[in-house]
Amino acid sequence: MFPSLAAQRPWHVFRRVSLQHRSSLSQRPPRFPQLCHGKQTFTLRSSVLSLKNAGVIWLLEFNFPHAVRAVLKKREYGAKYTQNNFITAVRAMNEFCLKPSDLEQLRKIRRRSPHDDTEAFTVFLRSDVEAKALDVWGSHEALARERNLRKEVERQYQESKFYFLLTPRSGQRTTFLQGPGKVVMVAICINGLNFFFKLLAWVYTGSASMFSEAIHSLADTCNQALLALGISQSVRNPDAVHPYGFSNMRYIASLISGVGIFMMGAGLSWYHGIMGLLHPEPIESLLWAYCILAGSLVSEGATLLVAINEIKKSARQQGLSFYEYVMQSRDPSTNVVLLEDAAAVLGVILAAGCMGLTSLTGNPTYDSLGSLGVGTLLGAVSAFLIYTNTEALLGRSIQAERVQKLTEFLENDPAVRAIHDVKATDMGLSKVRFKAEVDFDGRVVTRSYLEKQDIDQILNDIQQVKTPEELENFMLKHGENIIDTLGAEVDRLEKELKQRNPEVRHVDLEIL
Repeated sequence: MFPSLAAQRPWHVFRRVSLQHRSSLSQRPPRFPQLCHGKQTFTLRSSVLSLKNAGVIWLLEFNFPHAVRAVLKKREYGAKYTQNNFITAVRAMNEFCLKPSDLEQLRKIRRRSPHDDTEAFTVFLRSDVEAKALDVWGSHEALARERNLRKEVERQYQESKFYFLLTPRSGQRTTFLQGPGKVVMVAICINGLNFFFKLLAWVYTGSASMFSEAIHSLADTCNQALLALGISQSVRNPDAVHPYGFSNMRYIASLISGVGIFMMGAGLSWYHGIMGLLHPEPIESLLWAYCILAGSLVSEGATLLVAINEIKKSARQQGLSFYEYVMQSRDPSTNVVLLEDAAAVLGVILAAGCMGLTSLTGNPTYDSLGSLGVGTLLGAVSAFLIYTNTEALLGRSIQAERVQKLTEFLENDPAVRAIHDVKATDMGLSKVRFKAEVDFDGRVVTRSYLEKQDIDQILNDIQQVKTPEELENFMLKHGENIIDTLGAEVDRLEKELKQRNPEVRHVDLEIL
């Protein structure tokens, strides 16, 4: 009646059952095949096909081969599992309020260090540390009270002291004896003397141009003192709050210096020049003013030469031209001194010229115009400093050629398949932070792991695997070791990248 069914294989038995004698499906015991690992052949006996025809139902009973994959049961990882994570001795003492003597009796595990300059280090199981903490403190509540007490003591300690004075610093003694520090200290001394003598000349002559020059020297002195503070802060060692250090303090100080030049230098010069145009006053003898301006020209020129020589030296070390070094604000402190002294020299020449015209013509308007010219010059310098230092603080990239060089080094490594999302940021003071996403070749990493293993022992372990549980243990053991090998490859690349490129201080390689 159903030739299409009869022709199918391996169906081989057909039974005809009367509806009156057929028990309901709900009364029949379930008969399902047992799941098994591997490939098995089983018999499926159930009502697979129901075909109604003339008051009867055809029930099929058949056998057929079917492949079933062995699948491990999905494991739920809860808090109990994560308690077996590793924890370092420092974290154990800080988080669980323990002493070194409390950790001596705990199980110790040697692990690969994530840092370049340290070997393998000792860690503890978190579960062991928690159990020891409960044994020492008696209860979770007592441990929580001790934690809160220590946090409160630390907070009070930080509030009672000036934190920046307590932070250890490196190279304090040599900071102002060489490089930008020496340039800034020389500028502070010279500009301070210039301000004093220019102020006396203004009091004696009443010249608006001389007043602008005195204000100019005062602004330079204050701003360079601010730069000295920024240099001293920039050499502080990194801490937990500032893990990348304080090198940007030089840019911050230079930015504030630029704002100070604009407000105090340019602003007061413009004000005094405008007041001189609105209310001109006769000027006394300018002989002493000329002498002081001549001395100021010599001193400011000497400071300018010191700044130029320092910038040339630094630019040559970084393979940049003088112009590129200045425009990219590679050393903000020296740039500020350079621009301030250049503006000072031009300002002295401008002030002397305007005062000379006033002496020849007897018209004080020229002197007021000289004050406005000095203010405009200071405004241009401050605008340049604000722009360049703002760009540096925003986190600009290094040159494209240098980025390409770093990228090619990684791409030429056999363990690296591809590099993505490369970012190389200039952190100031010739420090670079490099970040990239790395697609590692799993075959090379695995082969690197196998080269350090006893292959005969691994083959013997494979032959001993008979059950899924044994297979799982085998894979978990070697899988964890391969992950450690991958971490070692990351450490190796970071170390080699820093060795080949000393300016790269921080490397962050993310595994894809």
